[in-house]
Amino acid sequence: MSAIKTKPADLKLGYAIKLPSGWLKHPFLSANMVIENMQQLQIIRSLNLEYVLFYPDKSKKVDMPNELSDDEAASFNMAASEAQVKMQQEKMQRIEQAKANRRDIQRTEKAYAQSLLQVRSVMSKVQSRPLNAINDATSLISAMTDILLGSNSVVLHLIAAPNKEQEGLYYHSLNVATLSMMLAKNLNMSAEQIKTVGLGALFHDIGKLKIPSQILRKVSALTPPEQNLLKMHTKYGLDLVGLTDNFPLDAWPIIEQHHEYIDGSGYPKALKEHSIDPLAKLVAIVNEFDNLCHPCDTSKARSPHNALAYMYRSLNGKLAEREMRVMIKMMGIYPPGTIVYLSDKRLAIVMSVNSSNLLCPNVLIYDADVPRLEAPIIALELDKLRISKVVSLQALPPHVAAYLNPRAQINYHIQGKP
Repeated sequence: MSAIKTKPADLKLGYAIKLPSGWLKHPFLSANMVIENMQQLQIIRSLNLEYVLFYPDKSKKVDMPNELSDDEAASFNMAASEAQVKMQQEKMQRIEQAKANRRDIQRTEKAYAQSLLQVRSVMSKVQSRPLNAINDATSLISAMTDILLGSNSVVLHLIAAPNKEQEGLYYHSLNVATLSMMLAKNLNMSAEQIKTVGLGALFHDIGKLKIPSQILRKVSALTPPEQNLLKMHTKYGLDLVGLTDNFPLDAWPIIEQHHEYIDGSGYPKALKEHSIDPLAKLVAIVNEFDNLCHPCDTSKARSPHNALAYMYRSLNGKLAEREMRVMIKMMGIYPPGTIVYLSDKRLAIVMSVNSSNLLCPNVLIYDADVPRLEAPIIALELDKLRISKVVSLQALPPHVAAYLNPRAQINYHIQGKP
């Protein structure tokens, strides 16, 4: 049933309504609501609106309370006015916090773009100037390590970036390096180990520079010869980093073994658990995660939440158990990029997760009346607003999906918090 224009004076408890005014012109967090108490009803009536949109099919029957005496009505109106002022103040505080959250994300996106430029430069130098490539990569990884270790908590941000197929290796390498270093930190590894993990992860797929692009981008199933050639990228990677003597030996196994499974079903050597390098086990988990989120066939791409669930359910016995548990905890129940349904019936996408408060991520909220670039990004609070459930991208109407998740590429970057 469509909405009915109704005068505020005719509203009752239980009515599902939408306020026909800008987000800043009322004290509620959303223009869509079900009137739950008399105080809300009084505040709506005080907004001087000509009408509100009433949705009978979404409403519920609630008995109205008895009429108040004059004295009771005066006290009630005063309390409602005070509540409205307080709600407006809290809303303005949320708006300021949302602006600060957006500035944080913008700063992180700039840092990510700079890091991606460095990765492009490194990859272009590997074959012609390997010494310079390793030195540049070491500087990048050292700077990222300083952020990780110099902060009491680390925020993992979702980064909006174009999906450029020809640059897939750069995005993938930076993603895997970022998440692998975070995982190494969460596994209580030393600064040197975190740097080794970062450098190995950054170069883990470097051998793919020697694989024909038509194989790397092929959407349909690879033929056995094509599969065998693709698997050679681990050997080609070792050949490339072997062009110089300044690539740390401890990082070599990451390049060679990041496709090994602990049950012996991986490649290139079908190693089992105790024969696989510990750092390679770690990077293998992150590599699997990013590949599930960004397969060659984008129609098969999984959300971060779904990718972690699949790994936990279907790759049990193939990936290192302890590292997998820590990875899931690190990413949060709702990793950046996850589309969620909030307790106030609104849809949102998780934009960033704070390592010190995983249950309360920052989310960008869908609101058809607010342009996406002005959409509020708010920090959830369990006692006020929480996530009710995860929603698949396929379940969303196209216009909502475009608003919340316009990118085919999900990229991550870190920001330190003092």
